[in-house]
Amino acid sequence: MLLPLHSRRFDVIVLGAGAAGLMCAATAGQRGKRVALLEHGGQPGRKILISGGGRCNFTNLHCGPLNFISENKHFAKSALALYQPHHFIELVDRYGIAWHEKTLGQLFCDGSSRAILDMLLAECALGNVEVMLKAQGIQVVRSAGTGFQVECSRGSFQADTLVVATGGLSIAKMGATGLGYDLARQFGLEVVKPRPGLVPLLLGGEEQQWTLLAGVASEVVASAGGSSFREKMLVTHRGLSGPSVLQASSHWRSGEELILDLAPGRKVLAELMEVPLKPGVRRDLASLKQALREAMPQRLANYLAEANAQNGWSNVALSACEQKLHHWAVHPVGTAGFDKAEVTVGGVNTDGLHARTMEARAVQGLYFIGEAVDVTGQLGGFNFQWAWASGVAAGRAV
Repeated sequence: MLLPLHSRRFDVIVLGAGAAGLMCAATAGQRGKRVALLEHGGQPGRKILISGGGRCNFTNLHCGPLNFISENKHFAKSALALYQPHHFIELVDRYGIAWHEKTLGQLFCDGSSRAILDMLLAECALGNVEVMLKAQGIQVVRSAGTGFQVECSRGSFQADTLVVATGGLSIAKMGATGLGYDLARQFGLEVVKPRPGLVPLLLGGEEQQWTLLAGVASEVVASAGGSSFREKMLVTHRGLSGPSVLQASSHWRSGEELILDLAPGRKVLAELMEVPLKPGVRRDLASLKQALREAMPQRLANYLAEANAQNGWSNVALSACEQKLHHWAVHPVGTAGFDKAEVTVGGVNTDGLHARTMEARAVQGLYFIGEAVDVTGQLGGFNFQWAWASGVAAGRAV
């Protein structure tokens, strides 16, 4: 592809004005680099605006490498050490943005997530970053003489450095595309197959009966792929969701079981298994329902009791029921897909990137950051912290 002679020249071109792209552009710009930030949509930071129910869960106090999924579990360490939660909190405080800790180290704005986006845009302005929206039809070539040449609907651009911050496939209605993966393959980098993460799981067959409990929320431990999460589960009209299930979904693979501890830390049927029984305690369906109601919502208790009643009331049957309550296997038929997924698991293989800078090992001047990379955080502000950290790592290196 030959570009017109009037192509504009920059030091750095950043593709994608999401969390990582904005952070990278601001960091590079404030180091004196001339930066062009190209966004194919009509608005920057759309995921920032909807995150945290509109209050932006912008980081997590307990962020560390163990909170991330990657085929290389060590890759994220360098960037996360370089730019930690307290660094971003200092930036937020400098702009006078009020925030609070909700649960489990999750930090949210007291007001609108718009404050975080406005802060990042202000940081870009301090670095004289040129933000260009509706830059559609992006194509990239590289030549020895001119570096990277980008052509799109907003014109033609050249730079020695190209940073790809185009995100993953989650939430297509917000403009998510596979451009980052296409560019990685174009330049010889491998891509770990993307799949939906932090996504509701769907139930089928006999397990569709669970959907009759739609709206029920209960604390459980959900386990998949060797990882377990104790938080709320929400039954939906299509299957299971809620923080615990969303967390487990990132580790779940098609055809595998999802294991639920429906009464974590409790021995629910202890009183029914005593011999002799206390006065007024019977072994029947009503007593089983009552025992379960003390550990979980009534509708869920009734459902589980009726599902186990046919096994009888012997100590053996009650013991088996107790064990099942703590190891209830469900068999999801799939996920709700990228349209409902909060993140994308997989992405540009980290074997092809330098951990401290995000630069491609085999292509000088080419960087990949944020969700485009095979680093996926848990629910609760971790993915934003990866965006900030990887963006700063690249922004300081370009």
